[in-house]
Amino acid sequence: MNHPFLDETFPIRWSLLTPEHVVPDITAALGDAQTRIDALAASFGDTALTFDNTLLALEKATEDLTHAWGKVGHLDSVSNSDALREPYNAMLPKVSEFYSMICLNDGLWLRLKAYSETEEAKALTGARKRYLDETLADFRSSGADLPPEKKDRLKTVEAELAQKTQKYSENVLDSTNAWELLVDDETQLAGLPESARDAARADAAARGHEQGWRFTLKGPSMVPVMDYLDDDAIRKQVWEAAGNIGRGDKHDNSSLVRDILRLRHEKAGLLGRAHFADHAIDRRMAKDGATALKFVEDLHARIAPAFARENAELEDYKAAKTGQPKAPLQPWELAYWAEKQRQERYDFDEEALRPYFPIDGVLAGMFRIAETIFGLDIREPAQRPDVWHPEVKYYELREAQGEKRHLGSFYADWHPRDSKRGGAWMNYFLTGDRLDDSHTPHLGLICGNMSPSVGDKPALLTHNEVETVFHEFGHLLHHLLGEVEIKSLNGINVAWDFVELPSQIMENFCWERETLNLFALHYETREPIPEALFERMVAARNYRSANAMMRQLAFGKLDLELHIHHPELSDDTDLDALSRAILEGYLIPTGTPSPTIARRFTHLFASPTGYASGYYSYKWAEVLDADAFTRFKKEGLLSSEVGGAFRTHILSKGNSEDPAELFERFMGRPPDQTALLERGGLLEPA
Repeated sequence: MNHPFLDETFPIRWSLLTPEHVVPDITAALGDAQTRIDALAASFGDTALTFDNTLLALEKATEDLTHAWGKVGHLDSVSNSDALREPYNAMLPKVSEFYSMICLNDGLWLRLKAYSETEEAKALTGARKRYLDETLADFRSSGADLPPEKKDRLKTVEAELAQKTQKYSENVLDSTNAWELLVDDETQLAGLPESARDAARADAAARGHEQGWRFTLKGPSMVPVMDYLDDDAIRKQVWEAAGNIGRGDKHDNSSLVRDILRLRHEKAGLLGRAHFADHAIDRRMAKDGATALKFVEDLHARIAPAFARENAELEDYKAAKTGQPKAPLQPWELAYWAEKQRQERYDFDEEALRPYFPIDGVLAGMFRIAETIFGLDIREPAQRPDVWHPEVKYYELREAQGEKRHLGSFYADWHPRDSKRGGAWMNYFLTGDRLDDSHTPHLGLICGNMSPSVGDKPALLTHNEVETVFHEFGHLLHHLLGEVEIKSLNGINVAWDFVELPSQIMENFCWERETLNLFALHYETREPIPEALFERMVAARNYRSANAMMRQLAFGKLDLELHIHHPELSDDTDLDALSRAILEGYLIPTGTPSPTIARRFTHLFASPTGYASGYYSYKWAEVLDADAFTRFKKEGLLSSEVGGAFRTHILSKGNSEDPAELFERFMGRPPDQTALLERGGLLEPA
């Protein structure tokens, strides 16, 4: 095959997608896309402009390139290597420049404006009108009306942003992988759960160490150490290493943070905005940076008393247990003492839940819940297709009734590897046709870095990891259940502060007895979670809930403040001191100040936009999900009627309608913050 990245085979033939094909395949796709754009941008003379030969033709022009480049970007995330980095970084500026040029193409803009003035355009309704409006807004917000010199500068800025954010991402991955801790003395592992010990021993053995335990900065390794390990010195060592991700030496991101902020601010200025937050949020539910920041600050004010109370209680607890004077804890002590306090207060150990969450059982139960409420059938096909790693699984999702229409398929890749970026995410490869009664399946993926299997035991997840699996699956359902005739409006292509609603609402099913019983079964006995353990789990749910919420608000606050009030930093600006000043009242008082997360905050700085000026959206959408889930609680957790309404009004609609209207259609009213505060036990008495 001459150009495997351009192959349209469904599902994808991953084994053919090798690094040497990246440059020729993407070059070919760029050439074809440019030819199509040039044809659209050429003088249209007396040609009658229509939706099909203008809007749909524009969408089609870049489809092959988008699919091919999406595969390259995906492999960079899950199978990163020097062999792939070189061609990826060679093509990245060219692809970025191409996409930035589309909205700056004078001929194309002239054609779109001319079409928008036709009688056909004025008569458009539904998704087609939405797509025209969104396309015109995209062009304007990307600089279509700028004079030539500003357009040229904008192109340069976009290319620089793509390169600098990619380098930032590589630095985070490389500095994470560069650190390891080998422990030879088992007495130093006191307090560490057996599951974490076994995983560390297996990891050391896999690296050729005949003895000892290996720890890394990846979540499944690091979190148990910080939560349970009695050895204060080792916890401090791990905490310091985590704080140094993207900091110092050849992986330092400090200057990249400054450069990215400066470039985003310049971009916003070129487009007539006061700062990047206003540019990024303009077409989201919040509408502007000031509204988003006020949302964060209002929630902060509502939970600040509970936040202070929780921190004082933890200081009291440690002082009582150690006989030392009350004082702020060290940052490497926080999770450890908080876990001890939680276990004592609620007689609850998170590790006691692990045996009930074997990953295959979690997935089967999650699928069953989705099948029940959304009318689906989800299963692995008889013949496993080509995948990018042996651990990857592949599923087909169909309608449960009638002819069992094939709605879409997806890949799942759940465990950490050195070649795979951290965190968890969902993305899509293909959006199927929903135009003129044609119907082809969607294709997506869900990835994570969950606890792996150890020895003959299956992968046993923490409850938090289970929530993450459900979260990413919610995003996936948003894509796979999309029924929008315009591909660009399908699924997760919605406002950032609305996109988390489908994902976060799924997390709620991890807390209800009725739904837990569908998947939380002991991996050996197949027994459900004992009632006493379940009651302790629920009782402990809101332990330090103000701290959990404040952590998210702090991320949102830092994000917005950097992009609104501190977009231009001098070379001698102390990022750590600036972050502490911005987040006064948002951070837990500690004996040693923590370094800023800005150097490893990939949500903000690992792509030209990403969640930049949008991290607040997690909490914004949490207000929506907590409120929306009250309908499931009231009418039935497994109600196909409620699930059908959620599918009809939210999941199937994508960006074909205003998100506020979609939410109100499902709930019958605007959103209310009360449900979120009540769920977190933070509703202050009147």
